[in-house]
Amino acid sequence: MFEKRHNQIAFLDPEEKIAELKYITKWIRESRINHAITFSTPVYKSLIKAFWDSASVVQVDGKEVIQGRVNDLNVIVSPDILNDVLQLQDHPDAPYSVPIMCTRGCLLRMKCTGNIFSNKINKGDLPLRYKFLLHVLIQCISNKRAGYDMAGNDLIGLMVNLVLNKPFSISKYIFSNMKENMTRTGSRITGNKFWMYPLKTTTTF
Repeated sequence: MFEKRHNQIAFLDPEEKIAELKYITKWIRESRINHAITFSTPVYKSLIKAFWDSASVVQVDGKEVIQGRVNDLNVIVSPDILNDVLQLQDHPDAPYSVPIMCTRGCLLRMKCTGNIFSNKINKGDLPLRYKFLLHVLIQCISNKRAGYDMAGNDLIGLMVNLVLNKPFSISKYIFSNMKENMTRTGSRITGNKFWMYPLKTTTTF
C-alpha cells in the first residue's frame, strides 16, 4: 500500500526567499538530518512492494535486522545500515526515546499552546519555527500515513533532542517503525504491508 505524502523530500529554501523561515531552514540545512530529508533517488514501486511483501525480522551476526527479497537478492536493513546511507551520525549507544518529562518541559519552553500532557501534539500549537521543524519531521522521517498535522510523543522526543543537541538515534527510531509496520493488524490480516519509507528503503538496495 502506497501513500504519496509519506516519506517526502524537504525543500529548505536554500536561497532564503521565505523571510519568516530563514533561520530555521538554515539551522536544518546545517543539522545532521539534512541529507536524510533532502536526498532524492528514483523509487520503483515494484521493488518496494517486493521488499515489504517478503520482509521479516531475522538475526544476522547476533543483531536484529529486517530482511527482504528484491530481484532474487536478499536486502538487509539495520540501524547501522540506515545510519550509514542516511548520513545521520548516530552514536551506536544513543537512545531512541526521550523521558516524557523532558519532552513536556521542552514544549513549555517552546511556548506550545496545546495540551502538553496529551499523547499527541498538533504542529499548529507551536511557534512558526518549531511548527516548520515538526512539519519536516512528520513528512520526511515519521511513520505516519495520515493525520499529518499531529505528532506522537516519539516524534516530539526526536524533535526535542535535535533542538537540545542531545544524543538520539534516528536510525534506531526508523528501524523500530519499520519493525512495527510488519505487525500492524492490516498487515497480518490482508498480507498487504504499508510501503513505509520508500525513499529510505531504496537507498539500502
